[in-house]
Amino acid sequence: MAEPIRKIIIAGGGTAGWMSAAALKAGLGQTVDILLIESEEIATVGVGEATIPTMRVFNEHIGVNEAEFIRATEATFKLGVEFRNWGHKGHRYFHPFGDYGATHEGLAAHQIWRRLRAAGDDTPLEAYSLATQIAYANRFFPPNPDPRSPMHDYSYAFHFDASLYAKFLRGHCEARGVKRRNARITGVNQRSTDGYIESLTLDDGSVEAADFFVDCTGFRGLLIESALKAGYTDWSDYLPVDRAWAIPTAKTDDLSPYTRSTAHTAGWQWRVPLQHRTGNGHVYSSRFMDDETARTVLLDNLDAAPLKDPMLIRFVTGHRNTFWDKNCICVGLSSGFLEPLESTSINFIQLGIIRLLELFPAREIDPFLRREYNSRTLDAYEKVRDFIILHYCTNTRDEALWRYCAEMPIPDDLAYKMELYRRRGEVILRKCDHFAEPSWVSIYNGQGVIPEAYDPLADRVPLDTLRELMQKRREGIQRVVAQLPSHAEFIARHCPSDNFMKAGV
Repeated sequence: MAEPIRKIIIAGGGTAGWMSAAALKAGLGQTVDILLIESEEIATVGVGEATIPTMRVFNEHIGVNEAEFIRATEATFKLGVEFRNWGHKGHRYFHPFGDYGATHEGLAAHQIWRRLRAAGDDTPLEAYSLATQIAYANRFFPPNPDPRSPMHDYSYAFHFDASLYAKFLRGHCEARGVKRRNARITGVNQRSTDGYIESLTLDDGSVEAADFFVDCTGFRGLLIESALKAGYTDWSDYLPVDRAWAIPTAKTDDLSPYTRSTAHTAGWQWRVPLQHRTGNGHVYSSRFMDDETARTVLLDNLDAAPLKDPMLIRFVTGHRNTFWDKNCICVGLSSGFLEPLESTSINFIQLGIIRLLELFPAREIDPFLRREYNSRTLDAYEKVRDFIILHYCTNTRDEALWRYCAEMPIPDDLAYKMELYRRRGEVILRKCDHFAEPSWVSIYNGQGVIPEAYDPLADRVPLDTLRELMQKRREGIQRVVAQLPSHAEFIARHCPSDNFMKAGV
């Protein structure tokens, strides 16, 4: 029998490091020793203050109580993303975590909506989304798990302070046996025979050895790139934004249960409301706007007083050529970067470490496991890349960045998906897609990609039947929304942080 892995070293802390430690400890138990090495002198980049619903699954997997997590991380709830000025100036739409109604006689809700539109009904698609209507009313209540309930067909994620989440997970992990060392890594020691990593040298001269290594050292990729030379694929031609100014502001009375993305001349601005503050940032392309202008754009579009000076973050959109090389995988920013437009950074961390558990090796690593891990991870990156490109390539704005994005060649698979949707509203989902059919429909519709025709099966159902069906859904949504507490009221009752209570509702 193959000799098992006995010790794993996680290089780097932050959100990626401590999420990796928590998931590995939950999955491997006491069979493997886990050591995390981080330096308190090295600042971390917090780009993941907004998430998608899979975050809830991760917290459940590692045994974290949701209310405790929310209080500890100053978290709020997220029902989706509002996009302002993206398709064109003055326009807004919503990407909800939920659908637009149940299928009827095999017909998707958006196909029924298209049939009614063709018959002269101008009701917007968002009127049929429960998540959207709850969000725009600034209300919140968890969905009912009973599929018969009118409160069933939506989900939620979180906004949270990533640094506080790392601190919270550290306590969680150490209580379960994860070891930690506060030190800088000064050397990566490899076997002369095959280049496998044997140990890490630390700044005090000590050496820590392990059987397997997880690189969570951020953009620099200390293990995967500096030592193993994995290489990097640059996707800037598809996604040219490469910098971001980030700044926290004071909390506002408008505690919206959604992330806001507002398009500007050469990029877009995020707004993420937390219990104790609001996260803001301007993501832009240095090819189309200089740093000082971008900084000014951010400061001129804040809705509350800044709490700090803006911080500049530089990045290159893309991914490592190899995510698992020899006896090392990279997780988080060390594996690649896609702008936080759809809040996928945290999910990539989650998927990376869960995928390792699914393909967990012996000490003598089967190269087929590495190959499969790399294939799945690349596929996931490409699918999210294409989903983000969809937001850009369908715009009708006049500025240089936006015209570039509208005219640039796009990946073949995305072009095929878009063409099929244009022809008949068909949504194609691939194996590693992060987002389900309603998400694609929301972006297509919001960006003005309108199908030329609808599913002809919709003509089998009498028009009056479809009208009645969708009217009942709208009326049901209105009744539900009217009964719910505000987002702030729900947090105050169930999971307030100390700072939230001090500030009042």
